[in-house]
Amino acid sequence: GRAVDEDPLLGPGERCVGQSHSKMTSQERFAVHSQLEHLQAKYVGTGHADTTKFEWAVNQHRDSHALYVGFDSLASFFSIAENEAVGRVKFSSLQKMIQPCGPPPPKEDD
Repeated sequence: GRAVDEDPLLGPGERCVGQSHSKMTSQERFAVHSQLEHLQAKYVGTGHADTTKFEWAVNQHRDSHALYVGFDSLASFFSIAENEAVGRVKFSSLQKMIQPCGPPPPKEDD
């Protein structure tokens, strides 16, 4: 018979990606960790181990505003919704990219 914790939809010995880390081999953990480090080095928005909530939120907001400026269809949508000129909407988004989440919180000295 099958072990109690095995998924009936998977074949023998197969496991879902999302299952607990205790069932991963050290080689699998190393591979996943290596892939994550590669992505974090390649893409700024993915953060790293020391990324604060504030830095993450700033990255998300800046990415969003860059999208609004870069895609004319989105800028047109917002200009119609806000009853503003497309150029004004793009300029406003560029201004919001400077400090999208307000001033940074005070640094903790550790």
